Amino acid sequence: MNTRRGFFHELITNRILFLMLLPTILFFIINSYLPMVGIYYAFTRFDYNTSLFNSEFVGLENFKFLWQSGILTKLTLNTIGYNIAFIGLGNVLAIALAILLSELKSKWFKKLTQSVMFLPYFVSFVILSVIVYNLFNYESGFLNTLLKQLSIEPVDVYNTPWVWIPLIILFYLWKNLGYSMVIYLAAITGISDEYYEAAKIDGANIFQRIWYITVPMLKTTFVVLLLFALGSIMKGQFDLFYQLIGNNGVLYDATDILDTYVYRSLKVTFDIGMSTAAGLYQSLFGFILIMTVNYIIRKINDEYALF
Repeated sequence: MNTRRGFFHELITNRILFLMLLPTILFFIINSYLPMVGIYYAFTRFDYNTSLFNSEFVGLENFKFLWQSGILTKLTLNTIGYNIAFIGLGNVLAIALAILLSELKSKWFKKLTQSVMFLPYFVSFVILSVIVYNLFNYESGFLNTLLKQLSIEPVDVYNTPWVWIPLIILFYLWKNLGYSMVIYLAAITGISDEYYEAAKIDGANIFQRIWYITVPMLKTTFVVLLLFALGSIMKGQFDLFYQLIGNNGVLYDATDILDTYVYRSLKVTFDIGMSTAAGLYQSLFGFILIMTVNYIIRKINDEYALF
């Protein structure tokens, strides 16, 4: 009773704040919670000739097919593998670049470098796909044109699956590294100069100051960004993969992730049941992962946990 009275008292007292919060609540109800009704289709064999909820109920058959066919294993490994590379390399390189920029003395050069590195973040994935196509097109791409000029056999990149593993990682880093770097650079800017001055008095060189002051001070930012990233580790960069690979089935073994499979199941095969099953598996796996990692971090250091 006290809890309920406390809540209603809080609601009445801060009614303006709750009213301002209402659009956000409605947004999540409409876009996140109401669509959850569609989970039902993961357990059906959807029939377009019937109404929405009259399709044949097949239980776990869709999940069984995904598992036994090996599709689920391949998609999971690809999705997690790419995201580990994105998160690991992305954060390490972003921290390194942020530290390097923070040590630059020339303000105009620092701003110029930061702007140049941040610019790719605003390049759309459609433009990126055009750039990549013009680089690696077999007939007239820049790479093969150069190889022909050097009397070297052209490379059919769009029919060589393994090549796309480093290429996708490279283009992801090229596009997103500047954004991550700015976050860490802002965290470095917030570190008090007193720490560095004290370290200089004690005779610490620049590398010691970075290792014993800057890096530890970035730990909180790193852990928070890591938790946010792990929450979507089962959600690949759909725009990146779809725009670069498209419907090139030759490359699916090395590049197909859960997001592209779900999209293709809806657009190409029109299998709503199978795509919903894959999407549900994706969401549940990600939810369990973020809860587990957050629990472990809370046990180690409660200050770094999200909740």
